[in-house]
Amino acid sequence: MIKNFIKTAWRSIFSNKFYSAINILGLTAGMVVGIFLLLWIQDELSFDRFHKHQRSIYKIGIEGGTGISKRIFGSIIAPVGNFAKKEIPEVQDAVRIFKIGDAALKYKEKRFNEKNFAFVDPSYFTVFDFPLLQGNSKQPFPDNNSIVITQRTARRYFGDENPIGKTVTLGIEDLCVISGVIADYPENSTFQFQVLLPISRFNEQAYIKNKTTYDNKTFLSSMDEDWSNFSFETYLLLRPDANLATVSKKLQAIHERNKPEDAPVPYVTQALAKVHLYQMDGGDAGIDNVRVFIGVAIMILVIASINYINLSTARSLSRAKEVGIRKVIGAGRKELFFQFILETTILFVIASTLALAFVFIGLPLFNNFSGKQISIQLFNPTLWISVLIMLVGTLALTSIYPALLLSKFDPIKVLKGRFTIKNSSARKILVVLQFTVSIILITLTIVIGRQLDFIKHQNLGYEKDHIISVTMAPKMSKHFDAVKTELLKNKDIDDVIRLGRDMVYGGASTGDNDWEGKPSKSNLWFNMTYSDQSALDFFKIKLTQGRNFTGSIADSTHFIINESAAREMGLKDPIGVRLRIRTVPGTIIGVVKDFNYASARQKIEPMVFQYSPKDCWQLYLKTTTSGTKSALNSLQQIWKSYYDDMPMNYSFLDESYQKQYTNEQKQGSLFNFFALIAIVISCLGLLGLCTYTAQVRTKEIGIRKVLGATVFGIIQLLNKEFLLLVILANVIAVPIAVYFSINWLDGFAFRTTLPFTIFLYAAGITIAIALFTVSFQSIKAAYANPVKSLHDE
Repeated sequence: MIKNFIKTAWRSIFSNKFYSAINILGLTAGMVVGIFLLLWIQDELSFDRFHKHQRSIYKIGIEGGTGISKRIFGSIIAPVGNFAKKEIPEVQDAVRIFKIGDAALKYKEKRFNEKNFAFVDPSYFTVFDFPLLQGNSKQPFPDNNSIVITQRTARRYFGDENPIGKTVTLGIEDLCVISGVIADYPENSTFQFQVLLPISRFNEQAYIKNKTTYDNKTFLSSMDEDWSNFSFETYLLLRPDANLATVSKKLQAIHERNKPEDAPVPYVTQALAKVHLYQMDGGDAGIDNVRVFIGVAIMILVIASINYINLSTARSLSRAKEVGIRKVIGAGRKELFFQFILETTILFVIASTLALAFVFIGLPLFNNFSGKQISIQLFNPTLWISVLIMLVGTLALTSIYPALLLSKFDPIKVLKGRFTIKNSSARKILVVLQFTVSIILITLTIVIGRQLDFIKHQNLGYEKDHIISVTMAPKMSKHFDAVKTELLKNKDIDDVIRLGRDMVYGGASTGDNDWEGKPSKSNLWFNMTYSDQSALDFFKIKLTQGRNFTGSIADSTHFIINESAAREMGLKDPIGVRLRIRTVPGTIIGVVKDFNYASARQKIEPMVFQYSPKDCWQLYLKTTTSGTKSALNSLQQIWKSYYDDMPMNYSFLDESYQKQYTNEQKQGSLFNFFALIAIVISCLGLLGLCTYTAQVRTKEIGIRKVLGATVFGIIQLLNKEFLLLVILANVIAVPIAVYFSINWLDGFAFRTTLPFTIFLYAAGITIAIALFTVSFQSIKAAYANPVKSLHDE
């Protein structure tokens, strides 16, 4: 019997090649998107879950600031980690991480700018599961000159040589000995440090040797005495039975006991597995994208399933006699139900096989689109169980309703010719649903593109075009005046300044401040910018009150704040008001107009410019419109005079600004792809329905033409019903698309508008595509010779 069912199913599939092809194409496209999104979602949700103790590892943050500056800081002060290990029984271990970005590394003649350096505690190798391929995990850093590198980094410098014990040059002249090689990080790891140094080395350089100070009066001899530097990411390994609220309160007590003036400073914890997708306060850091893509995957699969359901139910009339005869000769409803389920299953197996093949072939392209490095692990049971659940769910969605509908036909009515199908309304609803989803995706694609364009051309309040940025090491920054003089000899260079802040990625911030009339409960945080007297003019930042720095010695006790700072401080006339930042007392001499120095997602927070040229480490160079190449050549020559064999790492300010929105750009590209697939699948279904409608109404069309109907009239007749459904879909889609668009734009403090033309544009696209799709078949039917359709009458 099974063999007969399979033969019958194959015969039915091959006797209706056109409709079978449409069903297979639609299901294949839907499943390709579904599997790609499943891989993307699984990758996002798997971040940092490979650690053995991931359920017991927590990142520590501090609630700080008031008003617009209120936030949770993911980097905290260094002493807390050590105090927690010593004083809190629930804490088994602690890891502190101080990130230093990029730096040059040299071995013999090989020198590269390595990305992602960090100072870490030795416990980094025992709390986290990053195996040392070579070296001792219990003593990874025998001394402060030891470093640990990744396997990939080791291959780049040493090839097949054993790197342990080899001496390399870090930066300009710091000699370090390689004491360990760590396995390359998994792609789904938050940490991607290529070079690791002992945090005790940082303590030695910054505190023991150089005596860190914030006022040139009080000098700190250890980072464990520094309760002002919020630069250390800290992770605690807790006992399994630890109460998080209790741990947070104990951390707060430690902080307030050692620095009472900071009170209150509530501490918060965040599970390691949530670090990748959530902010410290539980806000979105990527989880919204995961939710959106889960929704998109379901919608695409539903659209593909609707195609099959619509075509199966629409063509049920042509199979009514087959069902009637089968029932008369003894076939039961169960056998017929199984027969139609088997037909769907065979189609589905073909579509699934094609989909998996396309996924394997197209994965590199998808990785390029999404910015991922996803690989399909053939022996990963979680992956295949997820894929199987998706495939079985789609199969159930597509097969059960058509099989139930076809198997319940009344054979007597069918064979007497009194049988009619009453499910056209359901088909219309499903078509409307298909196009509603497509319109929503198209609209979101337009909105994302519009927001990215808005960000690109937004007036930030400072100039960012034709500006080159270079990080200066101490040797060069000490001779900045000479560097500037030499650079300005080039006519293609308009100006050169230095700043103690990266204009895009930020700098230091502090809540250690006081001013005249400060409310007792205020805990305002300032973003700090060390500057000289030229910065405001260079970036064309406007002064609204007071004056600029002059470069005199007196400016060391002068501050310039932005409008947000003045507003949050409650100062209507801030000029002359006494202000203390950390341990530096001074006076406010100017107020600048708010400028957007952070991401467009953030509101403009309080900022203070502090005159301190010695703390300026970032060089900014402004070129003429056509002088970029010449300016870079001059900069390169000067760089080589200070760092002969160290590569110069420079960036363009406008490009750095745009890089902040890489995720949004990738999201926009993916939505373009999803919208295209959705509209293609919808149009495939529409083409199939239109083709079948034209076949069913062949004799009607022939009679109408004989009675004088025009070709245009026939086309209008066939198109009208489908176009009305698409127009209805637009009406339904608009409020839903508005809701999702507003919800997405709410993630930006600075955002574009939503003019109604966006929705008209989306409507125009879908109507035009639908019209083109149905007109292709309508024109063919309208031009058919009526004699051929009526010759049997």
